[in-house]
Amino acid sequence: MAAFNRGLNEAGFVEGQNVDIEYRWALGHYDQLAALAAELLHRKVRVIVAAGGGVGSAQAAKAATDTIPIVFVAGTDPVAFGLVASLNNPGGNLTGVSFLVGALMPKNLELLRELVPKSTTFGVLVNPNYPDTNVHVRNAQAAAQELGGRLVVANAGSEGELDTAFAKLVDERTDAIMIGADPFLNAHAGQIAALAASHALPAIYPIREFVLAGGLMSQRGRYRCDQNNSDRRCFRWRSRKAWVCCQPQSPWWQRYRRDHLQY
Repeated sequence: MAAFNRGLNEAGFVEGQNVDIEYRWALGHYDQLAALAAELLHRKVRVIVAAGGGVGSAQAAKAATDTIPIVFVAGTDPVAFGLVASLNNPGGNLTGVSFLVGALMPKNLELLRELVPKSTTFGVLVNPNYPDTNVHVRNAQAAAQELGGRLVVANAGSEGELDTAFAKLVDERTDAIMIGADPFLNAHAGQIAALAASHALPAIYPIREFVLAGGLMSQRGRYRCDQNNSDRRCFRWRSRKAWVCCQPQSPWWQRYRRDHLQY
């Protein structure tokens, strides 16, 4: 929310002075999005920002109104999910930003294979309740097959299911894992990074907050590590394939540095 408020301030809006904001939080309960959108319409808002719930937030807002402007932030293809007619000409009352996170799944697997060259069994932790999950899993499965490996899917839609999901990844003898992009999983970055470390599973995460919490690495341009960050707990590594944010004390990173890098 800090970034959102900074953006408002840069545009000349200050909450409580010349703009009022009605906040609604689903807290990972995606079945509540439609009711929350209806509440905002009842409050007669002038614009809706659908962020944090992926494409589901935008779909709920779109279903609620075709007249109030909607600005969405999504991690998947907005055309494929029917949010807009096309990227060049969205049409309707929706516009926004998409990071196409699902399209990064193949790149993440390539990075894991580069870091753990002998890996053949990959795992992915996802929230089955998240609207974008099926797309992410399909992309990951296709990428694993292309690398000649297999993919193990572990589901966790609540805090209590995280331990069970990691137990499955261990039982299936996964060599390295990816963490899906989802607000629920992001909110438990510390717990997930700790579980991966305790089970000795090298993992790539969707955002750098996982690395700051002790995770191995993340890969997304928007979340590159800030080299001026005072805590210096992460840094950027330019692999042959992408910029990634790495945890320098990780044994996997130390091994990769010893075997492949000269500095």
